[in-house]
Amino acid sequence: MKRTVGVGAMTILLCTGCSSMGVEPWERDVLAKQEMQLTTDEIEAATDDHIYFSKEASSGGRGFGGGGCGCN
Repeated sequence: MKRTVGVGAMTILLCTGCSSMGVEPWERDVLAKQEMQLTTDEIEAATDDHIYFSKEASSGGRGFGGGGCGCN
């Protein structure tokens, strides 16, 4: 009986452990800062896009899936 209660309690704890994941409204100001952006330098992002385009022989690449053959 004690083991069943223990397993049930652990299951409840594990299920509720990740229930508060996500960004809270008061945390969004920290994530909106310039140093938290994925690409902080526009020239570097443009250079990376050009290199990716040149090597993969496809345009876009960041926003949608597809192979280097350009068939989609």
